[in-house]
Parts: sequence; structure tokens; C-alpha cells
Amino acid sequence: MFEEATAETISGAVRDQVATVMPPRPTIHTVAHEAGVSISTVSQVLRGQGRISEGTRRKVLRIAKKVGYVQDRRASAMRSGESREVGLLIHNIRNPFNAEVMVGVNSYLEEQGYLVFVLDALDDPVRQRRYLQTMLAGSLAGLLWVPATGTDQETIDWVRARSSTTVSLLRPMPGHPFDHVGIDSTLGASLATRHLLDLGHRKLAFLGGDHGSETIIQRIGGFATAMISVGARPEIVWPCAETKAAAMETTVSLMTEHFDVTGLVCNCDVVAAGATLGLSRLGLSVGQDVSVTGFDDIEDARLWSPPLTTVAVDPVGIGRQLAASLLERRANSHSPLRTVNLPVKLQVRESSGPPKGVAR
Repeated sequence: MFEEATAETISGAVRDQVATVMPPRPTIHTVAHEAGVSISTVSQVLRGQGRISEGTRRKVLRIAKKVGYVQDRRASAMRSGESREVGLLIHNIRNPFNAEVMVGVNSYLEEQGYLVFVLDALDDPVRQRRYLQTMLAGSLAGLLWVPATGTDQETIDWVRARSSTTVSLLRPMPGHPFDHVGIDSTLGASLATRHLLDLGHRKLAFLGGDHGSETIIQRIGGFATAMISVGARPEIVWPCAETKAAAMETTVSLMTEHFDVTGLVCNCDVVAAGATLGLSRLGLSVGQDVSVTGFDDIEDARLWSPPLTTVAVDPVGIGRQLAASLLERRANSHSPLRTVNLPVKLQVRESSGPPKGVAR
């Protein structure tokens, strides 16, 4: 007769078996014992503090690596009262621009001993509020935030009341209640538009942006201002989601209705890449039949076929500046709020050229 095994018996057996396979998790006590130093010495070495000799510091770090010790940052924060975690809330993780910004943020903060965790609000104010509540419920060293389109004043005030170290990115908010890192979107779009105008184009369309974010408004404004300056009409502005597939389909629709357009000023490089696919589907040659400009100069812009003419903003550099602004705010909590607008420049490549009939 077999005895009927209870859930408690099984779970106990599983625990015993796992214990024989997995050694106990190394602790700070393990490192101190192996290194022959005090726990406080190990703690100071791991925090980069105290007057510890270089030989001792190297020994502790070597032993910590040997035994596989991983510092519990949350526990350390609770003991010291200082968090080393930073939240980054973005609006579209699928856009390579945001991915490159994340690389810049993470590389800079990792160098300074911080851990970054990322949430994507998908440009949805409701989802954004839920994520903000989750992030700010715990102890954060700071918040980096690309506000969703339609973010209301109540949310802004709520964040301001709960996080003294917040830096916004790209989308400035009313009253500028936080430090901000941005770019001159108006100037960038104007540079791209003037480039096509200088090549001889007059029938241009702005493509991209399926909502009324401040960034989109600024880029459309730059496009319109440049067009009006040469007496051209900036009436063709087509919304488009920021994906290659959406831009490809939208470009086909746009060119079918406005077959005389010879240049597309796109809201971002992802849209520009999709636009080139749409033009190819129509049998049109990019840079010859129709010119295309992007915005961001992500890595793919240089590798695309043809390589994209685009407004270069250095997204990795933006991420590093964003992280630096946050740490400056932590170090100087009472200093005046600061806005940093990073430079933009036009990077000319093969996706743009004179319209047919105009000498190159």
C-alpha cells in the first residue's frame, strides 16, 4: 500500500531536493568572512564610500565576484534611506529613437551606480497614471518622464507632489514644473523642409503624428513656416502612426490622392523608412521621383536603403543628458528649474535630391 502524499509532504520534499542542488545565496556576511574583513568594510566598498585601501577594495570586489554575491539594492536603500533606482516612463518602446535614448540613460546611470527600470505607457494617459502610481509608490531616486499626449494638470500636480526629482523629456508641460531636456523640433522640421525647398521642390507634404502632442505641433509649425517663407502652401499634413507599416500604407494613400507631391517631410525616421517602402510599392524612386526626410537620425537611418536624409539629434546623447540632469537635480534640490535644449542639425544622405527636371 502506498501512503497518500499530501501537498505539504510534496512541497517539503521539493524544498529539500532544491536545497541539495542550489547552494545558499551568498550574503554580505559571506563576502566579509571570505575576505577576512568586517561587514562594515564590505558595505563601504560596495557603496564606494569610506577610507578603504586600494588593496582591500580590490580584494573585497574579487571575493564578491568569486562567491557570486549580488547586492540587494532595495534592502540597501531601506537601510541607508537612499534609493539607487530610477524610473523611466516612455510613450512608445517600439520606436528605435526611444530605445537609443534608453541606452544613453542606462549607460550613464549605471556608471554612477544606479539601476534603471523602464515602463511604456503607450502614449495613453490612463495607463500612464497607473504606471506613475506604481513607480512613485516605492522609493525612487528619481523619475524620467516622457508625458503622454493629453496628460492633464491633475497628473502633473500629483507627480510634482510625490517626486522632487523629476526630469521630463521632449514634451514640455504647461508651466514647466520640472527640469526638462528637449530639442528644437520647430527648427529641425524647418531645416528639413528648407533643404527640400532649396533643392527646387515646391509641392511638399508633412507625414506623421497621429495626435496633437506638443512635439508634433512644433514640427508641423516648422514645416509650415518654411513653406510660407517661399510662397508655397503647406496644406498637405497627413496623420500617421509611428510604425513602418502604417507609414507605408499612408504614403500609398497620400501619393494616390496627391500624385504631384515631390517631397515628404516625415515626423521621425521610422515614418520616413515606411514612406520609402510605400513609394517603392508605387514604383517610385526615392531621392529621384520623390524625396524623403526623417527626424532623429537613429542608427537605422544610416543603414536604410537608400540612407535617409534626416534631422540628427543624437538620441543616445539625449539619454545621457537626461540622466545627468536628474543627478544634478538630486545634488542641488533647491536650484532653479532648468531646461536644456540640445542642438539639431541636418544630415543629408541619398533619400533626397532635386525634383525631376531640375539639374543636380
